[in-house]
Amino acid sequence: MRVLSGIQPSGTLHIANYFAMMQRMIRFQQEHTLFCFIVNLHALTTVYDGERLKTDTMNACLDFLALGLDPEKAFFWVQGDVPEVCELTWILNNHTPVGLLERAHSYKDKIAKGFQPHNGLFSYPVLMAADILLYQADAVPVGKDQKQHLEITRDIAIKFNNAYGETFTVPEPWIEEDTAVIPGLDGQKMSKSYGNTLEIFAPEKYLKKKVMKIVTDSTPVEEPKNPETCNVFALVSLFMDAQEKAALAERYRAGGMGYGEVKKELFARMWEYFAPYRAKREELAGNLDYVRQVMAKGADKTRAVANETLDLVRSRVGLNY
Repeated sequence: MRVLSGIQPSGTLHIANYFAMMQRMIRFQQEHTLFCFIVNLHALTTVYDGERLKTDTMNACLDFLALGLDPEKAFFWVQGDVPEVCELTWILNNHTPVGLLERAHSYKDKIAKGFQPHNGLFSYPVLMAADILLYQADAVPVGKDQKQHLEITRDIAIKFNNAYGETFTVPEPWIEEDTAVIPGLDGQKMSKSYGNTLEIFAPEKYLKKKVMKIVTDSTPVEEPKNPETCNVFALVSLFMDAQEKAALAERYRAGGMGYGEVKKELFARMWEYFAPYRAKREELAGNLDYVRQVMAKGADKTRAVANETLDLVRSRVGLNY
């Protein structure tokens, strides 16, 4: 089975990115044919600083490689290094009803947040469809908030297939219903846009300071506490097995333990958990030419697959003559 997923190069990686998406990607490369990429073309819709995009793209490559993505087992590339996706996007644009794009929640949300409206934002779902259909992906892991984009992809694929014959695999969404929302420092969903993240590769003192700022209630130390409503408990649980989690929950309910104690445990566990990944990332950061070679090789491998699909599409629509 072909599984595809991408991540935008939009700043420093945090633990919600890892546990909600990247950890799954590492697992998928063992079980399926994984296509994983850095979506720098999508980032152009909101990033207008070229140097920042270059830096963020390289950092995303370093993060994935450091955290265990194996380019020998998976297809791993930077979106813009496979230009075939742009040709397919244009072809699909001619089979995408305007009304379908007008119903996209993401465009409305971006405009509501003050982003300048332009065709890149409006036609974002078509580029996403091209990303998926170009590699004939069977499944795409998505959050519930991204499900509509995949539904648009399916609609475009079905419309094209009906017009030209079976060409594209119609992908299925993979939504893990039991995946809990990972809270940030303020209790909201952890997100760069909220500025409430715990960065995986942050310096030690900086990370410890952020952990100690996690918002808690004012329950006195000696009083029992509810682990189910505590941000710190939710976060430290990510680094615990079921037995450890149950034991900590019991300590909460017994009273006599302050939140500061749990915050220190969270920092210690997080720092230890990501220690080997930090070392790997530092090694990679010291040899960026090697990283560029890895990504170039990944793009070449991916383009071979892309051209199989694009040759078929060209033939279907009459561009091969």
